[in-house]
Amino acid sequence: MTTTDAPVPPPAPVVKTGPAVPPGPRARRRSDGSVLNVFSHGVLVVWAVMVVLPLVWAVMTSFKDDSSIFGSPWALPDKLHFDNWSRAWSQAHMSDYFLNTVLVVGGSLIGTLVLGSMAAYVLARFDFPGNRFIYYLFVGGMSFPIMLALVPLFYVVNNMGMLNTIHGLILVYIAYSLPFTVFFLTAFFRTLPTSVAEAAFVDGASHTRTFFQIMLPMAKPGLISVGIFNFLGQWNQYMLPTVLNTDPDKKVLTQGLVQLAVSQGYKGDWSGLFAGLVMAMLPVLAAYIIFQRQVVAGLTAGALK
Repeated sequence: MTTTDAPVPPPAPVVKTGPAVPPGPRARRRSDGSVLNVFSHGVLVVWAVMVVLPLVWAVMTSFKDDSSIFGSPWALPDKLHFDNWSRAWSQAHMSDYFLNTVLVVGGSLIGTLVLGSMAAYVLARFDFPGNRFIYYLFVGGMSFPIMLALVPLFYVVNNMGMLNTIHGLILVYIAYSLPFTVFFLTAFFRTLPTSVAEAAFVDGASHTRTFFQIMLPMAKPGLISVGIFNFLGQWNQYMLPTVLNTDPDKKVLTQGLVQLAVSQGYKGDWSGLFAGLVMAMLPVLAAYIIFQRQVVAGLTAGALK
């Protein structure tokens, strides 16, 4: 009997291994970027929870009765008590405060945007003696604390016969909001192309027509952005109307909420107080949700040339 030996496989080649090669700079940057993204996203999530949770809790509490507010503050309402909203709207005179606020903020917002855009356009587009001085006056107005101007402002408005009036409060709001509006829109108008305005002048358009029909529509993103910021500040303004508007029939929402908090605190009607609070909060929240894209577009358009 003959046997055949199985073929012996050749020995595996010996591979010489050296020391481990450290990761390159690109790999290190990728790992550092992932860690930074995780950290930044975590901070954003925490910040979102801190902002959204009080809003949701306030809305939820406005539909509860007083016993549920103190007995189970974090539980969902057993049923929706819409009578809280009707009581706050009618009995607490929130409807009157809301109407006064709409008149004051609407008039002051229109006046601020019209006057601020005209001043910003002139400061951004025309060179004349005192241009930078006037511009820095507006910039300095943003750093002036309103607390220092309350007493002289009271006497000025009183001497003009506009104390406790809607139009007097509108003029004060416009003056209060103009410095930031001019500062913001001046930088925005500088980013707009000059060739369009020059072409309009060649075609025979006047400065007024060029501004209102050409340059102002081109500045729409900036107008929306600064308009939202002014709307938030004017809607939540409390110090100026408290000093300049003491007539109970002409009080705005912030004054009405304080009066509602004081009066309802003694009565124990906390559900009506939360309903009034949500009424004052909803217009601001709705305005920001609707125009959030335009706000971001206006900020980025004003920052880039």
